[in-house]
Amino acid sequence: APLAATIEQARSRPILPERKEVLQPLIAYLQEALNHQGEAALNFICTHNSRRSQFAQVWGQTAAAYFGLNVQCYSGGVEVTAFNHRAIETLQNQGFNIRHAPQDNPHYYLAYSTQGTPIKAFSKLFDDPANPAQQFAAVMTCSHADENCPFIAGADQRIPVRYNDPKAYDDTPQESSKYNERSLEIASELFFVFAQIQTA
Repeated sequence: APLAATIEQARSRPILPERKEVLQPLIAYLQEALNHQGEAALNFICTHNSRRSQFAQVWGQTAAAYFGLNVQCYSGGVEVTAFNHRAIETLQNQGFNIRHAPQDNPHYYLAYSTQGTPIKAFSKLFDDPANPAQQFAAVMTCSHADENCPFIAGADQRIPVRYNDPKAYDDTPQESSKYNERSLEIASELFFVFAQIQTA
């Protein structure tokens, strides 16, 4: 599917009131940072920086570009693995143009448009030098990382926005549909968040 069609599909998904409540602190943080600094940074964190936090970084950066907002999105984990190939294939099927340098923990470059700088994605610790050291919100995308990562140095705020891990469906007949669904869910919520931001 072309990316524009995936975005349209994501934006038409209904978001439940209880999820809107979960997303409210993220909207407030972004609004405040953009009002005061003119820019904002989000670091999406899950245990392995392999699936959910990667989906969130990619969709967050895409939504920021879509709405023309000066927001940089990052991701990290409590431990390093690799950007899961199933998650990469999902994003490729959803319209991202992806190239990568093959290695154990490959670095991927995901292009959402011909103009924007591609998103550089790879599995890393949340405090990796590639990520901001201060003036960012730590967005915890899984309960394990939220509970096992009591302190994120330099974060202005820590915001839990949790998603179920599609890993549970690896090597099952539902694998691709569940990865697709999780990616779309994350896309729809982050597009909702960015759509709420008021610009002067």
